[in-house]
Amino acid sequence: MEIIKKVSFFRHQRLWIAGGFLFVLTLVCFILPFFLPYRYDEQNITLGAVAPSLKHFFGTDMLGRDLCARVLYGGRISLSIGAVATFTALFIGTLYGSISGYIGGNTDMLMMRFVDILYPLPLTLFVILLMMIVGRNIWALFLAIGAIEWLTPARIVRAEVSILRDQGFVQSSRLLGQNTWNILRLHIYPNLLDTLLVYGTLTLPNIMILESFLSFLGLGVQAPQSSWGVLISDGVQFIGIYPWMLLIPSLFFVTTLIALNFFGDGLRDYYMRQRS
Repeated sequence: MEIIKKVSFFRHQRLWIAGGFLFVLTLVCFILPFFLPYRYDEQNITLGAVAPSLKHFFGTDMLGRDLCARVLYGGRISLSIGAVATFTALFIGTLYGSISGYIGGNTDMLMMRFVDILYPLPLTLFVILLMMIVGRNIWALFLAIGAIEWLTPARIVRAEVSILRDQGFVQSSRLLGQNTWNILRLHIYPNLLDTLLVYGTLTLPNIMILESFLSFLGLGVQAPQSSWGVLISDGVQFIGIYPWMLLIPSLFFVTTLIALNFFGDGLRDYYMRQRS
């Protein structure tokens, strides 16, 4: 029993540590750039790339831009893309999956077959094609990534709703004459919040990786804006000469992904213990 308590405490502690780290990182990325002496797009060609120092904490890049400002601004963009795209995916997936699971029957079968058809398609290629069609800007990137990540939450929500629709409180609401939308809004969706929260925290790092991959290919965030993917792409070109250009943004990116995964795992364990 003592061992179980220690394990539970460790998991709970891991959840709070990861959550605290992400909270502080978000504040730093969104607030600290306003107090830095350099802007993320401020160039100093004569300075060029210099190593980290007291004047430039993370050094500068080839154009003399302060890497600290660019890393923090890039974190703002990467975290924003991850959050907005995750919300978009959850919104579409929840709406689609809840309708499919609640109605059931042939409608459910047809809607899920459509998901099954899309699932094996190379969705990364679909995002690239969509970006080329609607244009390479940050808002298109938000929507494009979110629009192809809704398939898994749709399946998860459909399975949950298929169970919830047969529960007594839902049956009672139906007998009292409540319409479908009110039943979904008042009784189904509130019971999906913990599932969606856990899935969202585990999906966000995957979306950030996808954004970094697109930026690495030159299809993501466009200059002069930066994201961690853009900075990593720039740093790879000069890793043998100016290693800080790759190592510093990579460190921020990797530690953020680890923290997000720890936070998502901790939330999942917490809700599983609550249900058991």
